[in-house]
Amino acid sequence: MSIIVKGITKKYGEQKALNNVSFEVSKGDVVGLLGPNGAGKSTIMKILTCFLPPTSGTALVNGFDVIEESIEVRKLIGYLPEHNPLYTEMYIPEYLEYSAKIYGYNKNLSKRTKEIIHITGLEKERKKKIGALSKGYRQRVGLAQALYHEPEILILDEPTSGLDPNQIVEIRNLIKEVGKEKTVLLSTHIMQEVEAICNKSIIINNGNIVAYNDTKDLRKLHTASEDILVEFGESIELKQVLSIKGVVNASTEGGNKFRIQTEKGKDIRSNIFQWAVDNKKTILSLQVEQHRLEEVFQKLTQK
Repeated sequence: MSIIVKGITKKYGEQKALNNVSFEVSKGDVVGLLGPNGAGKSTIMKILTCFLPPTSGTALVNGFDVIEESIEVRKLIGYLPEHNPLYTEMYIPEYLEYSAKIYGYNKNLSKRTKEIIHITGLEKERKKKIGALSKGYRQRVGLAQALYHEPEILILDEPTSGLDPNQIVEIRNLIKEVGKEKTVLLSTHIMQEVEAICNKSIIINNGNIVAYNDTKDLRKLHTASEDILVEFGESIELKQVLSIKGVVNASTEGGNKFRIQTEKGKDIRSNIFQWAVDNKKTILSLQVEQHRLEEVFQKLTQK
C-alpha cells in the first residue's frame, strides 16, 4: 500500500477535526477525497504531508511513518496545497529549480525544467515572473513544482481551482496520465472531476469517513432505486405506465417522457418493451439513468 491511515484523530483544543479515520490507498490509485467545507479533507492532507501531527493514530507513506520518518515521507510526496504559496518575484524556471534543490533533486535541472514546463503547459509564460501570472497559471506552477522531483505520490488539494474550462480539462488529463504510474490523492468539490479521473472515492463528513469505494460503485451502493427514462411515440397516461410489471413509481418528464423507478438492481426494460408491443405503442428511447455522484454526496453529508 502507498498510504495507510490507521485510527487518525486530530483535535484543535476541544474541537475534533478527524475522528478515528482509517483508509488505505494502493499504488496506481487516483483517489478523490470529498466532503463539505470543514469536513477534515485538508487536515488529512496536512497530516500525510507532515505539516500537522495527528493527536492519535498512525499514518504511513510507502512504509514510512509521518511522525518518526517525516524527512523520508517528504521525499516521496509532491504536494499542491489549497492556497498555493509561491515566490512571486521569481521567474517560473528559477522557482522550479529552487524548489527542486530543496528536495535534493540535482539531476539535469535545465532538461527537467523544460520537460515539466511543457507537461504543465507553461511554455508561453515561462519568461514571466510568477507575480505577473493569472490564477490559473499560478496553479499550473504549483502543480509543476509538485511534479518536478518525480515523486511517487501526489497529494493535490483543489488542483483545478481557478482554472478556465479548457485548462481544467488539460489538468484533469495530466492527472489521469500521471496516475498510471503514481499514487494520487486529491480533494475537490467538483463531482464531475471525481467521476472523470478518480477510480476510487472517499467521502468524509464531520471528521468521519462515511463512504470509501470504487467511484462507479458508490452510486449503486447508496441509492435505493433504479431510474429508467422512457419516451413513447404517442400520448400515454401515467396510470398506464404505473401498471407495467416491476414499476415502483413513475412521473412525467414533459411530453410523452416518463421517469420510472424500479427496485434496486432490477432492470425492467424488457417489461416496458413488451408492454409497448402488447398495447401497440411506440418507444422512441429507453435508457437506464446513472445516478450522479452528487446525489450520493448530498445523501451522505446532509444526515
